[in-house]
Amino acid sequence: MSERRFFIFGAGYSGKAFARANGQRAPLFGTTRAPERFEALRSAGIEPLQFDGALSPEIGDALARTTHLIVSVAPDEAGDPALNAAGDSLREKMPALEWIAYLSTVGVYGDHGGAWVDETSDCRPVSKRSVMRVAAEQEWLALGRATGKPVAVLRLSGIYGPGRNALANLEEGTARRLVKPGQVFNRIHCDDIAGALWLLAENNLGGIFNVTDDEPAPPQDVVAYAAGLMGVEPPPEIPFETAQLSPMARSFYGENKRVANKAIKAAGYRFRFPNYRVALERMWAEGNWRDGEPRSPMRD
Repeated sequence: MSERRFFIFGAGYSGKAFARANGQRAPLFGTTRAPERFEALRSAGIEPLQFDGALSPEIGDALARTTHLIVSVAPDEAGDPALNAAGDSLREKMPALEWIAYLSTVGVYGDHGGAWVDETSDCRPVSKRSVMRVAAEQEWLALGRATGKPVAVLRLSGIYGPGRNALANLEEGTARRLVKPGQVFNRIHCDDIAGALWLLAENNLGGIFNVTDDEPAPPQDVVAYAAGLMGVEPPPEIPFETAQLSPMARSFYGENKRVANKAIKAAGYRFRFPNYRVALERMWAEGNWRDGEPRSPMRD
């Protein structure tokens, strides 16, 4: 087998977690739009490249030697930026390519009224961004069929980890306990995203995988548990109806589902953080909960 070489379109929070788990197994290139983020990528073990929608000669050279491609850029009105830049001529640009991963979101399932969903469930995207995600998933899967390469679509739930968690929010004074009766969310620690990616990459496995924890839970419970670990009073509960929320944050509460993760377990992955309690306890005990970068509501 030739040496594996990885390329990440959109090496953000999850991409850096993947790189930190590399352990010198493979060379790793990754893109960012902002050159000021180069040093953070280098610190994580990623050779940084700037990508603004066009393929530079440096990116072209790295792609020509890439065996494993990870796509973690969100689609926009024009479609998937990586596909737009390289899709039509991927076969020519990436002659060594063996495997593709596309990082998507459980938002593609839309609202299922709190019922369980798995990889065979209907996608009922509600938000425009989730509609675009479904389209991007289908385009990457179609490209895989056309090129004969396995494509792994990882549908991620709310991403958290060092620097992005209820402990950090409590310290910063930004934690809130919004209460909407019956509302639950799944979550996924960034290290489990990295672990699932490595398992799939090392075995060149394709398919659709929900990469999410075992325990969908009300968001206010997570904040209360973190406050208990810290020995502080949790913030008061706020009824969802009266809460001041951004349109994006409010849209997350318009979708309610419990996401099952049997497919990635069947592939052989075992979660390090099967629920939020295990993860918060570990981060609190290890003292690494502050490390990280600014958060987004659910996805990076």
